[in-house]
Amino acid sequence: MPEVKLEEVRRFMEDSLKAVGTPESEAKAHADLLMHADTVGHYSHGLNRLEFYINDCQSGSCVPTARPEILKESGATAWVDGHNALGSTVGNFCMDVAIRKAKECGVGWVSAKRSNHYGMAGYWALKAEREGLIGMAFTNSSPIMVPTRSKQRALGTNPIAMAAPATGGDKLVVDMATTTVAMGKIEVQIHKEEPIPQGWALGPDGKPTTDAKAAFNTGCLMPLGGDEKTSGYKGYALSAMVEIFCSGLSGSKSTHNIRGWELTSTLGPPDLGQCFAAIDPECFAPGFAERVADCLNTWRSLEPVDPALPVLAPGDKEDNIGKATLAKGTITYPEKQIEAMRVMATRIGVKPIQTVST
Repeated sequence: MPEVKLEEVRRFMEDSLKAVGTPESEAKAHADLLMHADTVGHYSHGLNRLEFYINDCQSGSCVPTARPEILKESGATAWVDGHNALGSTVGNFCMDVAIRKAKECGVGWVSAKRSNHYGMAGYWALKAEREGLIGMAFTNSSPIMVPTRSKQRALGTNPIAMAAPATGGDKLVVDMATTTVAMGKIEVQIHKEEPIPQGWALGPDGKPTTDAKAAFNTGCLMPLGGDEKTSGYKGYALSAMVEIFCSGLSGSKSTHNIRGWELTSTLGPPDLGQCFAAIDPECFAPGFAERVADCLNTWRSLEPVDPALPVLAPGDKEDNIGKATLAKGTITYPEKQIEAMRVMATRIGVKPIQTVST
C-alpha cells in the first residue's frame, strides 16, 4: 500500500479545507484533529473522513466560517450554539471553556448544539489532560446502532472519551464507541477489500454479517457487546447515557431525528449534540497523578496469557503507534483511498496528495 509523508498528508488536508472556504486557522485545527487519528492508528477518523467534511462545507451542512456562541452559563457550566461550524471549531471552543471553568471552579461542563462531526472523541479529552485535568468528551451521531432486540437503528456510535494525567508524563486514555465499532472501521475494511468480524453489524436480513459492503449499505451497527446473549444491552445503555448528555442537555436533535451522514447528503445541517467536561483533580484528595500511575503500572505488569502480547493500559496501543508513526514519518493508506483523494483533489482544484514513490 502507498505511503505518504506526514507533512504531505497535513498539507493536503489543509489545502482541501481551505479550497471550500475554511479559514486558514480552522483548516489547520481540523487537519490536526484528523492527523491525530491517522497518527495513532485510527484510520477511520482521519483522511478517510476528509471528503465528508469537504462535501458538508460545499452543501452548506457545515459553515466553515461560523463561530460558536455561549447562550447561557454559570460558574461551572455553559450552553453553546455551534452555529453549524466545523466540529473542530466547536470542539476547541467548548473544551477551552470547560478547561477555563475547571481551573476556576474545579469542574467545567459544556454542552453544545448545532455542531458537526468532531472526529475522535479522545482528541478532546486529551486537550484537557495536557492541562493537568481529567478530560471527558461525548457526542451523538447519525442513527447507526440497533438497540438490543431491535431490527431498526435508533442510536449512534455515541462515543465516550476520558483522559487523566499520571506522573512522569504518563496518562490513561479511554476512547470508545458504544457500538462494537465505528462505521469508519467498516469503510476501512471495504478499502482493504477484507471482511468484517462477526458481531460488528447486521446485514439486510437483520442477522449478523461479515460482508463489509452489505454492512455499510445496511447501516445497522451492533451495540458494544454484540447481541443480547453477550451483553450487548450494556452498550445500548451506554449509548443512551451519552444521548442524554448530548441532545438532552444541549437541545440538539436526538440521534433518531438526525439525518444520515453520507458523501452525497443534501438534507442540511445535522445539528449534533456534544458534551465537553474538565475536572481539576487538585480539588480532591492529594496524590491523584501518583494513584493513576500506580494503576497503570499495575495493569501493565500483570502476567499475560501470551508472553508475546503484554497487558496494555487503555491508551497504550495508540500511544505506541503514535510514537512509531512519528519516528517513521509516513502513514500507509489503501490504494483505493489515495485514488479517491486524487479524484476529490481534481474536483475541488487542489494539488493531489503525493505518495512517497510519486
